[in-house]
Amino acid sequence: MSEDKPADAAEAPGTDDAAAAEAKTPIFRNPTFWIITIVVVAALAIGGFLYYRHSRQFETTDDAFVDAHIVRIAPEVAGTLIQVADLDNRHVKAGDLLAVIKPSGPQAQLAEAQAGIDQATAQFSQAQAQIAAAIATRDQTQSQALAPIAAATKAAQDLARYESLAKIDRSAVASTQLDQARANARSTAGQAAAARKQVSSADAQIAVARKAADAAMAMIAARRAQADQARVTINNLRLTAPVSGQVVNRSVNVGSYVAPGTQLLAIVPDTMWITANFKETQLKDMRLGQEVTIKVDAFPDVKFLGRVDSIQRGAGQAFALLPPQNATGNYVKVVQRVPVRITFLVGKDDPDPRNYPIGPGMSVVPTVKVR
Repeated sequence: MSEDKPADAAEAPGTDDAAAAEAKTPIFRNPTFWIITIVVVAALAIGGFLYYRHSRQFETTDDAFVDAHIVRIAPEVAGTLIQVADLDNRHVKAGDLLAVIKPSGPQAQLAEAQAGIDQATAQFSQAQAQIAAAIATRDQTQSQALAPIAAATKAAQDLARYESLAKIDRSAVASTQLDQARANARSTAGQAAAARKQVSSADAQIAVARKAADAAMAMIAARRAQADQARVTINNLRLTAPVSGQVVNRSVNVGSYVAPGTQLLAIVPDTMWITANFKETQLKDMRLGQEVTIKVDAFPDVKFLGRVDSIQRGAGQAFALLPPQNATGNYVKVVQRVPVRITFLVGKDDPDPRNYPIGPGMSVVPTVKVR
């Protein structure tokens, strides 16, 4: 037993040296390390490739906002508001009454124009009667002129016959008879000329009466135009909603005096869309009608759907008030942004943006499926 103890004592240091040597073996020589490394790298490569294949199907941007044609309500006439609908942040339909301006002058103008129409109508009736009377007078004058004209014609024929006989045989016609025929021809010719002048005067009276009728008709049209203008002004005293939408930014109340063009309130229409400013490098595969997934920052858990409606022909900076001048020698290329209009799609099971408090200026993140 005494000889075994030194042997055990001698084996212990050797075992420790083997363990220490094994512990000092580099990890790169450990097959398990390489297996794990290869598996991880392969998984990352496959995952990256799949992510790339998936992500290249979409184009997205966070430079996007809800947009709409905001309708600003302003009166066309000046006056004091006697009624303003309490519709702050309420939804209205097209044609709903918004405000009423106190009527004053327009009603008096309408009454005056209506009285002018009645007066002009009476003048037109009188002119029509004058036309009828002038025509009757002309017809009577023409009838009366027939006898003098016929007498003048007969006297002229008699004179011509007497003169012809006198040329053939001087003694066939007495001088007194020839002189009497000449006097009779002159007398009847004067009477015929006077009768013709009376007929011409009667025709002139008809023309005057017709001119008076035309003037009365023109006066009727002018008065009716004044009445229509007064009615338009009266209608303008009642301000109604031109479109359906939500009333916002009301700045007046009952008793406020408003002038033409003064903004009273605004209406955000129900029809809204997304204006997304994509980089110009993102437009290569973008086409009209492509599907879009819309995420509104205010409602991150709601998935709205849309489609590409139009792409602006030109970058946004080209329409700035002061477009940049790049011919200055210090040009630095910057990727430009192009506005893309995206409309909401509302299907049977899709969320309707009109059921959410979404309005112009709110931030969204659209994702367009381009492949």
